[in-house]
Amino acid sequence: MENTLFTLGQVTGVHGLKGFLKIRSFAGSVATFRQGLDLVVRRTGKTDQLYEVVKASPRKKGALLLLSGVDRDVAETLVGAELLVDRSVLPEPEEDTYFWVDLIGLRVMDQTLGLLGRIDSVIETGSNDVFVVKGGEREVLVPGLASVVVRVDLENGEMIINLPEGL
Repeated sequence: MENTLFTLGQVTGVHGLKGFLKIRSFAGSVATFRQGLDLVVRRTGKTDQLYEVVKASPRKKGALLLLSGVDRDVAETLVGAELLVDRSVLPEPEEDTYFWVDLIGLRVMDQTLGLLGRIDSVIETGSNDVFVVKGGEREVLVPGLASVVVRVDLENGEMIINLPEGL
C-alpha cells in the first residue's frame, strides 16, 4: 500500500475547541476531503495513523478538517503532519489532467532548446500551475498551459514543451 499513498495536504494548525485542523491542501478541491475518506496521518518519528474525515470546509489557503477521534488536544499533536491518501480511493484525473505527484521528476524537453531538467515542484497560481524545472543550466518556470505543454508522456517519464520566447 505504501507506494500507492501520496500527500494531499499538511496540517498547519488547529482551529476552535472541537479539534478542527487547518490544512494546507495540495488537492484541487476541498471536495477531495469528502466525509468518510480515510486519511493516513504521518508524523516524523511516529507510527502512521488512520483517521476518517468527519467534516471538511474551505479555508483561505486550504481547508478545515475534522477527523474522527480527534479533539483539540490530539489536534495540537498533529500540527506539521502530512495527510496521505491511497490513490485507489480517488477518481482518475480527466484527460490532460494529472496528479502533481505523477509530474514531479519528469524530464522536460523543449522542442527548440532540448533537455531543460526535471520537474522539481509545482506552484499553484490563480490561473494555471507552474512547473519548477531544475537540473539544467538554470531553473526554469514553465507555465502549465496548453499553448506551452505539447505532450505529457508518463510512461516514458517526460514532458515535451514549447517555451515562449523570453522564458
